[in-house]
Amino acid sequence: MLYNMSKKIIKTPHAPAPIGPYNQAVLVGNMLYTSGQIAIHPITGVLVLENIQAETKLVMENLKAILTEAQMTFENVVKTSIFISDMNNFTKINEVYATYFNEATAPARETVEVANLPKFVHVEISLIAIK
Repeated sequence: MLYNMSKKIIKTPHAPAPIGPYNQAVLVGNMLYTSGQIAIHPITGVLVLENIQAETKLVMENLKAILTEAQMTFENVVKTSIFISDMNNFTKINEVYATYFNEATAPARETVEVANLPKFVHVEISLIAIK
């Protein structure tokens, strides 16, 4: 059985433009792979770092915009990766993150504390989704 494995670049003005040589997301067949999103406001380009909850919410909204552009929702997400600069923020990040998923059908996930993130933000999240 042959599958259509063409690569389609997903790009939306409703999520921040890439800050390097990468794309917001790539759709291969029915699988969507997003780049890690940080709390950059897509219209102003300004970082939103007022508190970890606001930062996490903007990251999730940026991911939502990419999913929407790919004609998907958070229900299509099968895997997320969360990178945080301080594990002490895990509970607050998780509270915001949880509002985007149905707990019974939530995706697989890992959360990793790292030394630094792009632009010295506190959280970065990427995901994989399937149609």
